Amino acid sequence: MTGQRADARRNYALLLSVAEQAIAEQGADASLEQIARTARVGSGTVRRHFPTRHALLEAVFRKQVDALCERARGLEDHPDGRSALLEWLHAVLSFAATIRGLAEALNRDHVADPGEAHEHCATARLTEAGDPLVRRAAADGALTPGATITDLLNLVTGIALATEHHPDAGGEANRLLRLTIAGVSPA
Repeated sequence: MTGQRADARRNYALLLSVAEQAIAEQGADASLEQIARTARVGSGTVRRHFPTRHALLEAVFRKQVDALCERARGLEDHPDGRSALLEWLHAVLSFAATIRGLAEALNRDHVADPGEAHEHCATARLTEAGDPLVRRAAADGALTPGATITDLLNLVTGIALATEHHPDAGGEANRLLRLTIAGVSPA
């Protein structure tokens, strides 16, 4: 965004704000045309700032993904590798299950066109952040052999998607994560 004209920076901030609200209300499939209308800009302006839906979702969830990556880094020195990994997985699930559209964005990262996915996508960043926690838990013998960070993120994403419309989405998601943990990391 640096080097952009002041009106382009304002449009970007406005579009991001409107998109955050639309995705919170309607999920990851919120209409780009409606976002443009609400922001009172043309659809071309939306496309200039966010050439793909993937780029829009990445921008909308950047702060949450940054926080999760920072949390993983903060847990790397935790005295118990299993506890550190489980704490982080609970944090990822908490975000994915309670912030509408995030689980879908993570799911879309897996099916994005190769030219669309990049090192800034949520899944790639979370994979990089969580991998040291998984390697440590595995080295401690606290993880089922062969389980990877990709496996665990897929499970967390699946749980979030499966519970999205549950009356107690957070509670049900945590229950399912406990069942999953019992399978991949028996105490």
